[in-house]
Amino acid sequence: MIHELPGSLPAAVPMPLPRRVLLTTPDHFQVQYVINPHMEGHLGSVDPDRAAAQWSALRDRYSALGMDVHTLAGQPGLPDMVFCANQTLPFLDTDGRPGIVASRMASSHRAPEVPHFEAFFADRGYVVVPVEAGAGGSFEGMGDALWQPGIRRLWGGYGFRTDRAVYDRIQERLDADICLVALDDPDFYHLDTCLSILDGDTALYFPGAFRPEGVELLRQGFARLIEAPEDEARRLFACNAHCPDGRHVLIQRGCRITTARLQAAGYTVIELDTDEFLKSGGSVFCMKVVFW
Repeated sequence: MIHELPGSLPAAVPMPLPRRVLLTTPDHFQVQYVINPHMEGHLGSVDPDRAAAQWSALRDRYSALGMDVHTLAGQPGLPDMVFCANQTLPFLDTDGRPGIVASRMASSHRAPEVPHFEAFFADRGYVVVPVEAGAGGSFEGMGDALWQPGIRRLWGGYGFRTDRAVYDRIQERLDADICLVALDDPDFYHLDTCLSILDGDTALYFPGAFRPEGVELLRQGFARLIEAPEDEARRLFACNAHCPDGRHVLIQRGCRITTARLQAAGYTVIELDTDEFLKSGGSVFCMKVVFW
């Protein structure tokens, strides 16, 4: 069932937490074009050594937290492939079998990234579900589609990189409740830039990125919402944080107010430097995909 307006959400079916994480090496990462506002003024400005060190620190942190870490080599000519939340939506079907929905990227610059991820998952026996031509347009994976941990409920953003109509097909294929929220602010072009789902009951968000009905839907879906201030959300991608285990929150260093609010809510905050990746419009959450 798809939900777009405030109303009673049905009890969701339980679903196990994913414990695997995939990252793409930043060997070819650079700002070579502008497809979001955060890239403006940063063409050719990435320090490759600093980016590599920041990426390695993120990978090592996931390992230290007990995640099963996998890596995929970045490819020449695909500078944004490092943002590997975007090319797929991993899922479990109703019988517990793993698969992915393969993205159809909105930008021609990024479309060639997808086959590399399709091959990675297909080689491991995952069902690969394409977004068929005519299914509604573009779809950018876990950049816009976020599972609510522990249950079979998906939060879907649309408006910039993902088209609303695609979710009808995804709902049919995955048989999951999908809550849809529109995105209108170009700074928050993916849902993962303004919403981080921390656990089954709690989310970190910037309310200014959502329409009033979207905020109300989020309030119904989560017992607790933690608000990131506008400056930290826009400038430091505070809501592109990631909580892989319901306890530890990985976040860009310097989100002082957001960090304090997370700690007050009982989370252990782990600050990381991702400022080289911020130049391209991404941070912690963008740089990985979790899967079963």
